[in-house]
Amino acid sequence: MKSIFKGYFIAFIFLAAIQINPVTAQQNLNIVTTAVPFLRISPDARAGGMSDLGIATAPDVNAGFWNAAKIPFNTNNTAIGLNYSSWLKDLGLNDVYLANLSFYHKLDDNQAITSNLRYFNLGNIQFTDFSGNTLSSYRPREFGIDLGYSLKLSDNFGMGVAVRYINSALASGDVNNSGVVYKAGSTVAGDVSMFYDGTDNNGRGLRWGLVFSNLGGKIGYTTDANAKDFIPANLGFGISYTALVEANSKLTFGLDVNKLLVPIAPVATGNASTDSALLADYRSMSVVSSWTKSFHDGSNQLSDMQFSLGGEFLYDNQFAVRAGYFYQDKSSGRNPYFSAGLGFKYQQVGVNFSYLIPSGSGVTRNPLSNTLRLGLTFDFDGAK
Repeated sequence: MKSIFKGYFIAFIFLAAIQINPVTAQQNLNIVTTAVPFLRISPDARAGGMSDLGIATAPDVNAGFWNAAKIPFNTNNTAIGLNYSSWLKDLGLNDVYLANLSFYHKLDDNQAITSNLRYFNLGNIQFTDFSGNTLSSYRPREFGIDLGYSLKLSDNFGMGVAVRYINSALASGDVNNSGVVYKAGSTVAGDVSMFYDGTDNNGRGLRWGLVFSNLGGKIGYTTDANAKDFIPANLGFGISYTALVEANSKLTFGLDVNKLLVPIAPVATGNASTDSALLADYRSMSVVSSWTKSFHDGSNQLSDMQFSLGGEFLYDNQFAVRAGYFYQDKSSGRNPYFSAGLGFKYQQVGVNFSYLIPSGSGVTRNPLSNTLRLGLTFDFDGAK
């Protein structure tokens, strides 16, 4: 049963990514579908404990995923981070995982360079025909690698840019004997971010950040130039406030709001020629036009947004307890959830855990229930 379910799950990811028929999909779910959705999966165990709050929290080595402009505000000159998460394991998928390697180095007090490598493994999938006969097998996998540069423009304000190469191999060859040959898709994207740090020398105060991420070209999985799909361009805003509980304890609360800069696919009208024309117009839309169209595509803009509300209690910069709540309207395809996390740091080594608390039951159970993330950080050449 698990292998059957896994096959359906991987097939769903594959069909959603290549957008074989977004008009039909739109009839059932009011969601925005894109290729390479793994780019929006948080690899960060620390932020995962706060339900993916990370745009305006205190900077660390994983800031490159959330907001590269935070990097120059780190107290350490160099750091390396490793994160690992078994993905959808609660559904019996034991070989699907996300791994991330991050790095930054401060060139001086005002400049820093960053690099991140994300790898998403979707396990092994057996392709079959409608009769259940085996056609072929494949191991879908995706990765993204980026390089970034960040600069402090003042003591409190910084900006960052990053360029990203994306590769997605979901199938290879003519998997269903249809005459369509699939190949790995690739494209290039970039991020632009800003960060304001209004905290005092004790770390007390307000921070905020604004990020445009994954701004790049479409991606295709065949030789058909008209069968390319949008990647998950995103607009994110975050704000956090840190208060001192005691001389050696801090309490931080924050809110992140994210919106995909991708319009929903056209709704089917029932008229074949009209639907074909609408789909052709959707696919031929330029990337820049899609960003603006996402704000007036006929959908409920509020239901499109994702909200992450979280908090962190930090004792003596060594022990952290975290919790958070994620919300998005169910019509957009995401279930709300709570999360919790812990963090420990000894000298230059940090360990972070996060856990997504189970919610729902039966068919309404959150597929991300019981998700665990593990993160390691190594800080060098800086303040203790």
